[in-house]
Amino acid sequence: MKLKIYLFRHGQSYYNKHGWFTGWIDSKMTKKGFDNARQIARKLKRKKIDVAYHTHLSRSKQTLGQVLLYHPECKEILEDDRMIERNYGQLQKHSHHEFMEEINHTIVKVFEEKYGKMPRKIKHRSYDIPPPGGESVKDVEKRVNSFVKDLLKKMKKEKINIAISAHGNSMRPFRRYFEKLSLQEMVELENPWDDYFEYTIKV
Repeated sequence: MKLKIYLFRHGQSYYNKHGWFTGWIDSKMTKKGFDNARQIARKLKRKKIDVAYHTHLSRSKQTLGQVLLYHPECKEILEDDRMIERNYGQLQKHSHHEFMEEINHTIVKVFEEKYGKMPRKIKHRSYDIPPPGGESVKDVEKRVNSFVKDLLKKMKKEKINIAISAHGNSMRPFRRYFEKLSLQEMVELENPWDDYFEYTIKV
């Protein structure tokens, strides 16, 4: 028997539009964001979805809401913040451009104090060094992997297909797990607002 996971990112938010670090801020979706969500919904229209997941953030809920308009067969909608966006700590509410040099400086300083000179290729999106007061990619991967472990148990027990309305940074460890990506490949991923990823689970 083959079960399916349909993984997608929420539609564009106002913080996304303006290039601000969003993290756990509940930024609402733009008109384009709702268009993104409707595009995903149309692409998933003919799929079967039994159970769906979102986080507590409105952009995750609203994107899933558009998808589920086509899926009256969905019998359970669950909230799980283990797949919420990365917490950017003190960078939240600030622009990418304004703070990129500062975050890179902070990451390099912390890394080099601990390990010595940092190789150039890992300065951007460092895996295990968080921004001040926030989470590292490693932190996000740990909680997402915990979610995936529980999800697979539920799927195999209940024989269900799953839809997941996730976030840009939480999708990276999802995709690393199911696509067998390297660490470097994962941190370089860019996830679309208007498409989905499909994974098959054999039971």
